[in-house]
Amino acid sequence: MAVELIDPTLVADSANVVLQSGTEHTWGGISDVTDVLVDNPEIWLGAAAGGAFGAALGALPAFVFTGFLVLAGVAGGNMVGVGFGPVFGPHISFAGGAAAAAYAAKNGIMESGMAYHNGKDITFALGTRPDVLTVGAAFGLIGILIEQVFRNLAVPTDPIAFTVVASAFIHRAVFGYSILGVVSDKASGRFDMGPFEREEMGNNHNFGDGEKDNSEMLAVEPWLGHQYKWGHVATIGLVAGAAAAYAGMQIAPASPANAVFFGFGLSAASLLFLNLGVAQIPVTHHMTLPGATAYFAVTLEVGNDAILAGQDPVVGILMAAIFGMVGALIGEAGQRIFYAHGATHVDPPAFAIFISISIIWLLAFLGVFETSVWVPGGL
Repeated sequence: MAVELIDPTLVADSANVVLQSGTEHTWGGISDVTDVLVDNPEIWLGAAAGGAFGAALGALPAFVFTGFLVLAGVAGGNMVGVGFGPVFGPHISFAGGAAAAAYAAKNGIMESGMAYHNGKDITFALGTRPDVLTVGAAFGLIGILIEQVFRNLAVPTDPIAFTVVASAFIHRAVFGYSILGVVSDKASGRFDMGPFEREEMGNNHNFGDGEKDNSEMLAVEPWLGHQYKWGHVATIGLVAGAAAAYAGMQIAPASPANAVFFGFGLSAASLLFLNLGVAQIPVTHHMTLPGATAYFAVTLEVGNDAILAGQDPVVGILMAAIFGMVGALIGEAGQRIFYAHGATHVDPPAFAIFISISIIWLLAFLGVFETSVWVPGGL
């Protein structure tokens, strides 16, 4: 899809951001998909290598690389695509690493010491075992296929985030895990985190974990033990969304094509500290990306005559805070539904990103927001 640089005036300074060129959504076709996947065989090799890279380092360390590469792209010009591309993109390296962890845990070759089922340990480097790297490579190939199909058909969502979630459900199915997870008898439903707070043991996973059986594992395993209470999650979402918007506004004049992704890069890179074991580090990339996108969606003017077009930066930052909170709450709902009662990693931030970005597109489609900024399809 064609893109162009728009130079809107926000306040005294001008800020640029990459916008799709159309004033209505333009769907892609099968030829758009095959032009990429058939005519560029090197993309498959890069994806296989990226998936194996994620397996070797572990999914979270690989994602930290994504964050630093996005930041480097913002600083160095139009290079953000390296961080989101066929080697280091989360749909490749992170998804490959998560699938490799699921495989290794099922086969008893991963005793990371995690209190949860080892299939959820995305911080653990799996090294150089050929079978583990092969699993990572295979899911790198799955990742590039799904992402490029969605991107080139111009499905109005974040194709990378959607692929991360889809890949997780595929690895659960392939390796024999319960696809949606099974709620423990100790919990009153999928949204009940009480058993975790009471440190109750005994879950209903459909098989054990290495030398541990189900009675030795927590009944409910929330994604982040320090970030699951609704009020706390909503608050950090408001803060992260607003911060990403203001940072994007400041970055835009110097790095027009990449301003919207700056907050995401900062959030992803900050997870280095989480991976190193620093307590209480929040995970925020599912707040900063929707927040910054919402900011530009209402402050720009591109000729769509939306209700919220060319808004003052104060309005934009407030909208970003709202969408930061939306992303945070959707992520928390996703972890309670898919992660806390399952045995492998289904990524709550990716779940939140593809839904919240789709909401932004829908609001642009309905004429409330001026643009969906970077969502495939040109609106």
